[in-house]
Amino acid sequence: MAKSLYFNKEHDLVRKAVRDFVNKEINPHVDEWEEKGIAPLHDIFKKMGELGFLGIRYPEKWGGEDLDYWHEVVVLEECARIDCGGVPMAMAVQSNMATPAINDFGSDYLKETYLKPALKGDMVAAIAVTEPDAGSDVAALKTFAKKEGDHYVINGSKTFITNGTQADFLTLLARTSDDPGYHSYSLFAVPTDLPGFSISKKLDKLGMRSSDTAELFFDDMKVPAKNLIGVEGEGFIHQMMQFQHERFSIIPMAYVWSRRMIDLAVEYAKNRIVFGKPLIKKQVIRHRIAGWLTEIECLQQLTYHIVRMKMAGQDASKEISMAKLKGGELLTQVADGCLQIHGGMGLMNETRISRMYRDCRLMAIGGGANEVMSDVIANFSGL
Repeated sequence: MAKSLYFNKEHDLVRKAVRDFVNKEINPHVDEWEEKGIAPLHDIFKKMGELGFLGIRYPEKWGGEDLDYWHEVVVLEECARIDCGGVPMAMAVQSNMATPAINDFGSDYLKETYLKPALKGDMVAAIAVTEPDAGSDVAALKTFAKKEGDHYVINGSKTFITNGTQADFLTLLARTSDDPGYHSYSLFAVPTDLPGFSISKKLDKLGMRSSDTAELFFDDMKVPAKNLIGVEGEGFIHQMMQFQHERFSIIPMAYVWSRRMIDLAVEYAKNRIVFGKPLIKKQVIRHRIAGWLTEIECLQQLTYHIVRMKMAGQDASKEISMAKLKGGELLTQVADGCLQIHGGMGLMNETRISRMYRDCRLMAIGGGANEVMSDVIANFSGL
């Protein structure tokens, strides 16, 4: 479908700028970062911040570009052209996970101190919600922030925290009351240079190898009360709203990466001779790919429909949940099928499809597992 239906010349200029950045500043170094298990986020984000890529839809007053959601989807689509999943995930955490709540609910002090430096690339941010006993079930978290005078004292731990070893601050969700219900949680901007904060360990993962993922520990960590984001007791509600930005940010990767994996598989199948003919001539392969391409187009159009809803100021929570669910399922299916087409070569770590297969698996888990998305859709549908 012609891009002109959705994107104008300004969008195309942004697309070209992001693509050039990815090709020149990111992809030449991906293999090295994957081997090291970490990417230099302060350097990467500083370059991105100078180009305006981190704050594409945020207000200019706080370091953003004040552009529309179509510009945002352009940036997300082009970042999905990075040759690994870990680096675009780190970027999404910075722009779509750790900063939206500060922009939407934070005080001017928090926006000046944390949002603006994050969008300019001067600070690395992380979102600290998941705990050892609380993942998709956010309400089960135990980390507690107790109000004492002009500070909150935080005790507890967080795990699976993307950007965790490099973050200058965390957008952290903690209990502030033992009362039952959803009004017992609060969000905080937590600088990581205060006493009582420690990185328990850097986690070793199956995929997303270039993304540093950490387990964090808080021991009587005193955080100024002015670092409360929004209203005490409303953090759970603020976080649920933030999840929509987070889930939306990973949907473009599903259809961009699916197409990229199909391109790799097709190229391999054209050159792989089986029983005297190229593998791509096998009807079962051709039909399987045709089915994937149809589903990819449907997911991309659902994504663009979500953008239209967001532009109109409508609540797209149900549609975002649908796209997140479909994206997780489709990406897993295409990754498995494309690796299968590569046969034994697909198991070799030297092949691109091997990395993509490992990295793709997270989408059906992170940001709300497929099963949770199904429950959310069912609830929105009155089931």
